[in-house]
Amino acid sequence: MRYAQTFQALKTTHKPAFVPFVTLGDPSYDRSFEILKTLIDAGVSALELGFAFSDPIADGPVIQEGNLRALRCASMEGNFKLLAQVRRLAPDIPIGLLVYANLIMRFGVDRFYAACAQSGVDSVLVADVPLCESAEFVKVAHQNAVAPVFLATPNASPKHLEHIAKNCPAFIYVLARAGVTGTQEHLATTPQHILHTLKKISPTPCLLGFGISQPSHVKSALSMGADGVICGSAIVQIIAQNLDHPPSMLARLSEFVAQMMGES
Repeated sequence: MRYAQTFQALKTTHKPAFVPFVTLGDPSYDRSFEILKTLIDAGVSALELGFAFSDPIADGPVIQEGNLRALRCASMEGNFKLLAQVRRLAPDIPIGLLVYANLIMRFGVDRFYAACAQSGVDSVLVADVPLCESAEFVKVAHQNAVAPVFLATPNASPKHLEHIAKNCPAFIYVLARAGVTGTQEHLATTPQHILHTLKKISPTPCLLGFGISQPSHVKSALSMGADGVICGSAIVQIIAQNLDHPPSMLARLSEFVAQMMGES
C-alpha cells in the first residue's frame, strides 16, 4: 500500500508527512494538473484532493471559493480523468480524496469506488458521513481496495476514537479544531489528548488538519504527537491570489511547500 510505504520511508528519515489539499479543476483542469505536478515536484508526501461541490459544509470561505471556481468546468468524469493523469505522472505517491456524499450517491457508490480504484486513488474520506452511517461506503471501498478515512474530532470519546482507528487503515485525519477549514494564527493544543489516545490504541499514522498554515503549526502538530499535517486553505489561497499569473502561482506554491517542510 502506498501510504504504508510512504509513512515507513518518512519514519526512516525522521521527517513529518506534509499533505496539501486542493480541489480538482480549480481554476481549470489544465492548471490543476500543473498545480499538482508542482506540489509533487516540491516533494509533498501525499495528495489530498477534493471534487467540486456546491455546498461544501466542512470548508471555510477560501476552499468554498475554490469549489466555485472549479464548478465552472468540473465533472465526475473529468475528475477521474485528471486523477488517472496524475497517477501516471507519479506512480508511487498516495492519493486521497475528500468528497461529499451527494456526489458519490448521484454518481453511484459502486461506480464511484470502482472509478477510484481504476484511476489510482488510495483513500476516500466522505466529509459529511460519520462512521456510524458509513457501512455502505466502507463495504464498497474495501471491495475496491480503497482505504476509508474518518475524521477524529476534538470532542470524540475514547470509544469512538477506537472505532475510528479500527476503520482507518491508511491514516487518521485528526481535526486541529472544531468548525470548518481555514487558516489561523495560532494552533490550539486541543487535539493533543486525541492524538495521545489514538497513539495508545493504534499504530495508524495521524495527520492533523484544519488551520495548518505556517511552519510553526507543523512543529506544534509534531510536538503534540501527529505524524504530519494536511494543509488546504493556505494552498488554495495562493492559487486564488495568483489566478492571473500562473508562473507566480506555481513558484509560490513550490516555495510554500519548502517553507512548510522546513527546507528553506
